[in-house]
Amino acid sequence: MILYEDTALVVVDKPAGLSSEDGVPAALRKLWDKPDAYVGVIHRLDTGVSGLMVYAKTPQAAAALSRQVTQSQQVYAEQDGRAESAAGTPDAPPFVKQYRALIAGGPDEKLPAEGVLRDYLFKDSRKGRVFPVSRPRKGVKEAVLEYRISASAPDGSASLADITLHTGRTHQIRVQFASRKHPLWGDGKYGSRVKGAIALQSCGLQFVHPDTGRIMNFTLPLPDTAPWNLFAE
Repeated sequence: MILYEDTALVVVDKPAGLSSEDGVPAALRKLWDKPDAYVGVIHRLDTGVSGLMVYAKTPQAAAALSRQVTQSQQVYAEQDGRAESAAGTPDAPPFVKQYRALIAGGPDEKLPAEGVLRDYLFKDSRKGRVFPVSRPRKGVKEAVLEYRISASAPDGSASLADITLHTGRTHQIRVQFASRKHPLWGDGKYGSRVKGAIALQSCGLQFVHPDTGRIMNFTLPLPDTAPWNLFAE
C-alpha cells in the first residue's frame, strides 16, 4: 500500500473498500505499530475507489499540504471563471489530482471526446446520493472537471477517460458522467448495469514537498484486471 514515505508524509495506493478518512490512517498506525501516530488527512477518496493519496505525518506538513490544496482550488476557480484573479495566486496548481475512469459508451453529443464538465450538485445526505440540479440554491455546489477520452472499445460499449478535477465534490466524477448517460462501470448507484467494483482510479498525484520544496510526482499504471484489461496494450 505504501509507495513513498519520509519523516513528513506518506503516499499510498489506497485499495478499494477502505475508507480514506478512517480506514487508511488506522491501517498505517497498525503497520507502523504506533497506535497514537499522527496521520493528517489532506484529501479524500470514496471508499469504493482505489488509488493515490498523500497523508501528513506531522501537523506542520498537514498545514503546508492543505495550503497547497486551497491554492490549487483558487487557481482552478480563476481558470474556469468561478473566481476573479487574486493577488498571490500561483501560476499553476501546486496540488494536482488526476483520475482515470472506465465509462459506458463512447463520445457523443452529450459527451464529446474532450472538454470541461460543469454542473451544480446537491448532496442528499439522507439518501446517500448526489444529484445534478439546474441552478444554485442552498446546499448546492458547483462542480468542474476536465476530461479526455483516451480510448474506446471497438464495439462502442466502453471508453477510458482521463480526468483532472477542478473541484472535489462528493461523488463528483461519478455523477457528472452518469448525468450525461455515461455511468462508470460497476457504479450501480448512478445507473451502471454492470456489476462489480467502481471502475475509477486516482492514477496521478503531484504536490510540493512541504520540507524540501521538491515537486513530488506519482503515477499508477492501468490496472491489469477486469474491466480495465479491455484497454490493455
